[in-house]
This record gives sequence, structure tokens and C-alpha cells, in this order.
Amino acid sequence: MSVLPRSTPNIELASRLKEIFGDERVSRMENDRIAYARDLWPRSLLQVRKDQVPNPPEYIVWPETPGEISKLMRMANDKKFPVIPFGAGSGVCGGTLPISGGVICDLKRMNRIITLNEKASTVTVQVGIIGEHLERELNRHGYTMGHFPSSIYCSTLGGFLAARSAGQLSTLYGKIEDMVVRLQAVLPDGTILQTVRTPRSATGPDFDQLMVGAEGTLCIITQATMRIHLAPAARTFASFIFPDMKTGVDAIRLFMRRGVRPAAVRLYDETDTALSMLAIGMEASGNLLVLTFEGEERMIQTHERIARQICLENGGKDQGEEPALHWFKHRYAISYNQSKILSADQMVLDTIEVAAPWAGLMKLYDAMRQAISKHITVMAHISHVYPDGASIYFTVLGKAESGKEIKLYDRVWQDALKACLKAGGVVSHHHGIGVLKAKFFEQQAGPAMRILKELKAALDPNNILNPGKLGLS
Repeated sequence: MSVLPRSTPNIELASRLKEIFGDERVSRMENDRIAYARDLWPRSLLQVRKDQVPNPPEYIVWPETPGEISKLMRMANDKKFPVIPFGAGSGVCGGTLPISGGVICDLKRMNRIITLNEKASTVTVQVGIIGEHLERELNRHGYTMGHFPSSIYCSTLGGFLAARSAGQLSTLYGKIEDMVVRLQAVLPDGTILQTVRTPRSATGPDFDQLMVGAEGTLCIITQATMRIHLAPAARTFASFIFPDMKTGVDAIRLFMRRGVRPAAVRLYDETDTALSMLAIGMEASGNLLVLTFEGEERMIQTHERIARQICLENGGKDQGEEPALHWFKHRYAISYNQSKILSADQMVLDTIEVAAPWAGLMKLYDAMRQAISKHITVMAHISHVYPDGASIYFTVLGKAESGKEIKLYDRVWQDALKACLKAGGVVSHHHGIGVLKAKFFEQQAGPAMRILKELKAALDPNNILNPGKLGLS
């Protein structure tokens, strides 16, 4: 039995696509159209659970060169069909949904490491490479990019760049936008663009940063030169329990302003703390803080000593290295357990990541927790910590009335992001906007949204590239 509604294939379009990509790199098979009709947005998974596939693409293509993408874009403008860039489909905001049909452009065949420049500490690589594959190759040469999102085994460098992703060690290494040196991209009219490589410049707006985070609406990024680091010579781990979230937040803020830079900083609320400690066979009430440090041994010893002193002076109780070491060893596991929950009838699960400066962080935490808890169970941790503030990562989980899962899901998100904006937070720290947060992103951007819309109209007057994302209808 077919899941998709019957439709007549566009023979002319198929023929022209095969002229560019060849027969083997063009597909209209039903299983491919179903697979590429969504990313890992939990709302889409709820639909799939009911055998609903509302937005299948017409065709999927697998380019191997920027020139092929350039030809695709010129044809798309001529025939007026959408093109949706696709990495590995691990996004959770509907950023690759083909909401107007069209052609999915899957970049995973463009996965070569081109140059490792040890003198400049950079790597130039095609963006279809899986994050873990890139990291392992860098490790083989004694380097790391320092970018470790939970999805690293099933996400691409292009996806990282499109959504401004953050790795788990972002406090030390920064987010993906901090690592970009130079980009190559194909514009909507087929022009191939290469930005200038330089450590810093004063030559107008940063064109790389216009493309990073644009979620494939302004261009298709094809190649990137990224900063890399020497692989860490040593790692250490520390853990503390604080009596409440505010005390823990204050301690983090104090050691960050002293110049301490752990690799990872994670402060759990009471529920998350209880679950984390249970997993390692320890009991503790309060709020668990785990810290990891990595780099040159003498440097990290100094950073850990200062952090430890400040934590103990500000209400923290030393829990040894075990909670932090356990987190590090199992840091990817939780993401792969979520599918077991979402596969069960009536279950609703998602994560909501926001951010704010230190002065407003607890206000944001309290406001969003109150808004979400009216509908569903919520727990949270603070992570991705910087000198001026941090991200809060909420996990929401609950059982809906039969047939009302999507209604509950939408209500939770609506109230959560309303509370976020009212409390002065930003509606995404590292997952991006996609379809899910488009309305709230527009509210957050305010008059600046005009700049984005006019840039989109100038670059892409036919609205070919990834329509409907980032609030660009």
C-alpha cells in the first residue's frame, strides 16, 4: 500500500535533472521521497507515527561538485521549482521540510577533506562530511575541531553551519560560527561565491556570517575552511552539588569572569540532578554541576583549581570526578534514547534551547519553567556557558490524550516561546529556527527582519532556496 498520494512525475524535469546528475544520482522512489520529507523535528515524527507524510519532495538529487549545484539553481529559477539543501536530516526544527515540494539537494557525496593547513591551524573541507568522520580524521593527525554536538554521528558540517550549531565543549572552543575562516557557496542564481580568507578584516560586513545561520535560504554552502586546535594533551573532571540553581549560576558566573575556561559546564536542575546521580548509583539532592577541562596539563590544572575554589566558597559541595566523568563517557547516549519514547503511542517529547545574559538567566529559567509545567513535565540544565551568559536547555516529556499529541506539542511550544520573549531570552541558542520557531523569530528580530527579507528578495526573487524557513514565507 502506498503511503504517498498518487502524483504524475514531471518527465521533463526528471530528464533535465539526469542531464546534470546522471541516472544514478536522481531519485523519485517512494521510499526516498518519504525519507526526505522530514528531518528529526519531533512534530514530524508524531505525524509519521500516524502514517502522515504531508510534504514529500518531487525529486532527490546528490551533487558531487559546486558546478552541478550551480546548474541546478539556474534550472530551478528557469522552471520555478524549490531547492532544499539537505545534510543528514538531524535538525529538530523542520529546517529541511520541502513544504512546497521541489527538489531535495543532498550534499553528503561532497564529503572530501581538501587541505589540512598545519601552519595556519585550519582545515578546508566539503560540507557534506559527517561530523564524526571529520573529527576522527583530524584526530589521526593530532588535531580537533572542538565541535561535538550530540548529533555528531549523524550530522554534517553543512548542517552545523546552516543552523549555527553548538558542540558540547562550546565554552572552550566556541560555537560553529566562531570556527569559520572562509566559505564557498552557490547563490540562488547559480553564481559560485568564494569569500576572502584572512584572520581579521575591516572590509565591510562579514559575508561568511551572513551565510552561517541562514538555514539554506540565501545560498548553499559547499566548502568551508575551519579553525582547528591541537588535540588535548590532558583532561580533568570535577563535580559539585549546589543548594539551588541560583547559587550554582552565581558560582559559574564568578569563575567565568576570572578567565576560567572549562571545556564543558553543565548545571542541572533538581529533577535532572536526581536522574543523573541515579544513573551512576549516587544519591544527592540539590543541583549538580559537572565541569570538564582539557588542553595542556599545567594550564587546565590552574583553571580547575580556580573553579574549584570559587565553587566551594559559594556553596558548592565537592562530589569528586565521577559524575562529570560519567557524563563525558555517555554524553551522546541520551539523544539516541529519545526515539524509544517517541515511538510509544501518546508520548510527547522535545527539547527547547534558549539563551540570555547572566542578569536575565534566572528570570528566563523561572518564566519558561512555569509556562511549560502547566502542560507537561519539564526538566532543565544550563550549558554552553560564556563570559556574558549561557544557554538553558529544557527537556519536556509527557503523555497526551489519544489523538491530541500534536495539539499538546503545539501548546507547549507556543507558551514556552511566548515566555522566552517576554523574559528577554532568544528563542534558539543552537538548534536554529526552521518552521518551528519562525513566528517567534520574527517577533524577536523586530525591525531587523526587514533586512533579512530584503536580502532574500534581492538574492532569491523567485523564492527558490528552502522557502518558508527563518520566517521567510
